[in-house]
Amino acid sequence: MLSALPLTLLAYLAYSSQHPSSSSPVARSLSAQTGLLLLLQHAGWSHAVTLDKRANQLQTNSNGTSFVWSIQDTYEGQTFFDTFDFFTGADPTHGTVNYTDRSTAISNNLSFVTEDGNVIMKGDDTTWLQAGVNRNSVRISSQKQYNTGLFILDLNHAPWGCGVWPAWWTLGGGQWPYTGEIDIIEGVHDNSHNQVTWHTGPNCTLNPNTSFTGTLVGNLDCDGTANSNAGCGVTEWSRASYGPIFDAQGGGVFAMKWDDEGIAVWSFYRAAIPSDVLSGQPDPSSWGEPVAMLAPDDCDPISNFVNHSIIFDITFCGDWAGNSYATSGCPGTCSDRLMDPSNFVNASWDINTLKVYKKQTLAGLVSGGARRDTNALTLRQVLWLSILLPILSLLVG
Repeated sequence: MLSALPLTLLAYLAYSSQHPSSSSPVARSLSAQTGLLLLLQHAGWSHAVTLDKRANQLQTNSNGTSFVWSIQDTYEGQTFFDTFDFFTGADPTHGTVNYTDRSTAISNNLSFVTEDGNVIMKGDDTTWLQAGVNRNSVRISSQKQYNTGLFILDLNHAPWGCGVWPAWWTLGGGQWPYTGEIDIIEGVHDNSHNQVTWHTGPNCTLNPNTSFTGTLVGNLDCDGTANSNAGCGVTEWSRASYGPIFDAQGGGVFAMKWDDEGIAVWSFYRAAIPSDVLSGQPDPSSWGEPVAMLAPDDCDPISNFVNHSIIFDITFCGDWAGNSYATSGCPGTCSDRLMDPSNFVNASWDINTLKVYKKQTLAGLVSGGARRDTNALTLRQVLWLSILLPILSLLVG
């Protein structure tokens, strides 16, 4: 229940409205407004009603404090490319690709935003090439860097096709792999299973006993300086997580949660997107087991992943798609495949939104026996305020 001070203020306001000491309406209004401000100051949070609306999304940290995921950045629509830089260097994965600058990408229709606000990035699908010539494509990196967060990508189409190697990933600042790499969407050819991979420096291991629904891929050691840079990875179980089946379902949502409790990835095809994601109030604790999870007990998710930029790219052939081409079931060779532009009509990203959320800890809201800050707003006070504020507004009126 509210403490004595707010209740006293409420009684005072009610009395003042019935027994005004001044005949001036202005004076009565000021008196009520002053009491209302004092009540809100005592509660400790001026936007209590907003918090009350989000009470159902309250989640709990490992230390017992409560929090919600609050929107930090939204990447969408006509301003999408203003917040990313176009990478124009040689492909570190040795793809047969020419990453273009922004001007070239826009003028050649490799990057654009539709009238409906869909963000499109694609490989060149109109130009015939001579043997050995690189195909134009796009790689972009966010200007902003992150240290933890909840990253939610809603997309209609992800790239696929023989010889095609796309990725949505985050990359740490500084020397690779010591500040980490998180591959959230990645695959080659017309595979139907997405692969999630982590690359770090030494002292990071994927715990196979962690709860996730995917299948381990190769190494448990995430050290990018070992095992031919393979890192540690998990393949999703769903055949709708990558390639033509994912796109045929109308796309969907991929989410990556990165905090002190580890790094987890979920994917949902269009018809299965959780309602809390659609409403903009995500609650990963209600999504069930992730498809992949890097637990903190064998890999510190804070020290091993630092200053991450968000990256989208589409490359061709290279270390993965090129080396696996002969066993992929794709026709001919990867270099031959690269020459015909009609082979790359599906090599495109079609993005609705990319949203990044951050943890907003609610001081004083704890679970179990954890300490409560008596000077901060409690959930019960929030609920009381949602009742009292309409009454006070009538008194002010």
